[in-house]
Amino acid sequence: DFLFFWGAVFLVTTTLVAFLKKENQELIPAKEETKGITDTYRLLFSIIKMPAVLTFCLLILTSKVGFSAADAVTGLKLVEEGVPKEHLALLAVPMVPLQIILPLVISKYTAGPQPLNTFYKAMPYRLLLGLEFAFLVWWAPKVKHEGGFPIYYYAVVVLSYALHQITLYSMYVAIMAFNAKVSDPLIGGTYMTLLNTVSNLGGNWPSTVALWLVDPLTVKECAGAQGHTCATAAAAEV
Repeated sequence: DFLFFWGAVFLVTTTLVAFLKKENQELIPAKEETKGITDTYRLLFSIIKMPAVLTFCLLILTSKVGFSAADAVTGLKLVEEGVPKEHLALLAVPMVPLQIILPLVISKYTAGPQPLNTFYKAMPYRLLLGLEFAFLVWWAPKVKHEGGFPIYYYAVVVLSYALHQITLYSMYVAIMAFNAKVSDPLIGGTYMTLLNTVSNLGGNWPSTVALWLVDPLTVKECAGAQGHTCATAAAAEV
């Protein structure tokens, strides 16, 4: 229902803009160099061949490996340990105002000549929060009782997620500020899109690998089945 409602709003508003908005013919637009698809990809290839861009892309593609397991798997493991999905969803609500405020606050520190300072200063704290998330998963079965989980456990989870959001947005805003700063204004859209795409890819591929490795790296114990390790899905099912 939520998706249907906003899909309908999106369709109605964009249709109204298409029919009701008129272009101002009196203003002469500034000459803008437009390129075809082939020329654009040639330009992208020439940008990515630059030594500085190549080094930056390599760094940004590997910089988030240390956070991948904590970011991708923590929520799933908490659910596996018995934390209700709806409770985890409710815990995301207090994060919304934080997510709105954080970019405004952090942008003051990334507006200077060295925006990546904020990125690397936030990195060790985010790595430490990965250990904190591991502790939360380990702690979950220890505090669980018949009625569910105590309030103090949820308070610690909310606080941990809030701290995680601060480090996450510090790195995110810093990298966006850096990309905007170094992009050539003449081809700003193409340049910045390339850097942002690499940045997004640098966050997505480690999470995918982390999720894929969960089963092979999980140690299982079989109750009442001597000689079985339950290492594979078939063995666990047996």
